[in-house]
Amino acid sequence: MGENADTDDHELVRRAGAGDRLAASELIIRHTDKVMGLCYRMLGERAAAEDAVQETFLRLWKHAHKWRDEGAKIETWLYRVAKNLCLDRLRKTGREVGEDAAPEQADHADGAEQSMIRADRARAVEAALMRLPERQRAAISLCHFQELSNIEAAEVMNVSVEAMESLLSRGRRTLKKVLSPQREELMEGGLS
Repeated sequence: MGENADTDDHELVRRAGAGDRLAASELIIRHTDKVMGLCYRMLGERAAAEDAVQETFLRLWKHAHKWRDEGAKIETWLYRVAKNLCLDRLRKTGREVGEDAAPEQADHADGAEQSMIRADRARAVEAALMRLPERQRAAISLCHFQELSNIEAAEVMNVSVEAMESLLSRGRRTLKKVLSPQREELMEGGLS
């Protein structure tokens, strides 16, 4: 999203804060996919992620009237709210999600074998991601899957850039260690 989209987001939040449901709907349309991606990677369950997304946008609706455009992006605020809701849910349930929760996304343009290989890889990566501590999982999700810069992700997580880089580094090391026994299997068929 460019600067113009951010400005439009701020205007939409202002209008939503004044009770404009169409403006709120536009914000939801613009940001649901990205917020859902973060929530799903944090929680590992589609239903739980959908609940967190719904609660994120409900909070936007409830608090839009308080929004002050002080240079912050709406997207950053949404990610922060979603991340906190996911962390709260994980703490309350005291659970970690297993391999069965990983998404399967078949690419119908490829053959069935390539689709199965890709799905297996996705499951392995998702399972490894779920083994990370919550803050490392959030950092990896924000930077690698949501494609935020380290600065933007640090703002979402309310930590310094140095702390974000440390979380990313530790998370990557852990992922590498967890996935290394499966390296040959994960690489198989990927370079054909």
